[in-house]
Amino acid sequence: MGMAAESQFHVLAVDDSLCDRKLIERLLQKSSCQVTTVESGSKALEFLGLRQGLQSNDPNELSTSPHIHQEVEVNLIITDYCMPGMTGYDLLKKVKESSAFKNIPVVIMSSENVPARISRCLEEGAEEFFLKPVRLADLNKLKPHMMKTKLKNQKLEEIEEASKDETALVEPEIKDSTKIEILPLQQDLQLVQQEEQTLCTNNKRKSMEEGISTDRALTRFDGITTTV
Repeated sequence: MGMAAESQFHVLAVDDSLCDRKLIERLLQKSSCQVTTVESGSKALEFLGLRQGLQSNDPNELSTSPHIHQEVEVNLIITDYCMPGMTGYDLLKKVKESSAFKNIPVVIMSSENVPARISRCLEEGAEEFFLKPVRLADLNKLKPHMMKTKLKNQKLEEIEEASKDETALVEPEIKDSTKIEILPLQQDLQLVQQEEQTLCTNNKRKSMEEGISTDRALTRFDGITTTV
């Protein structure tokens, strides 16, 4: 696996031929691209963080690795069609079936000009189909596809940041509304306490007045009158 110095776009190149991998790497670097090269479709899936058939009996099923090898963003995948084990067409399908990587543009290369093969790849979602040997002029066609992917990713990041900001703004509003609901309850409690104090004061005053009038009144017990 080879990796060039950091640049604007990052391309994952897949080819079982070392000679072809070196050629495509050199051409992409001339186009100011960062390049990662792997020798098979399974290695490409491993680099992306997709593991094939490791957690089930179905060898065609993909699962996402908890340790995704996504230290750098992949803006485009260019792959040979004829490879042992997993063909470029199979790799294309796996990428497009993945919710995490389906937006990455995929370009197919082949040394054989087979119209049915080309049509099948384009229908499955390939952006381009190049005949080998690939030329620099061919790779210059890839920049619009890579730019589209980068813009999409930037837009998703902006949406995520805006969502975080909205969440941060909502929290103080919830706290303020809680205070607004508590204040009337405190005021009602104070009013009730004041009313209870007033009622208690009135009762004491009334009791004192009744006590005084009772002491001064004449009380009769079986014809006996007692005065104080």
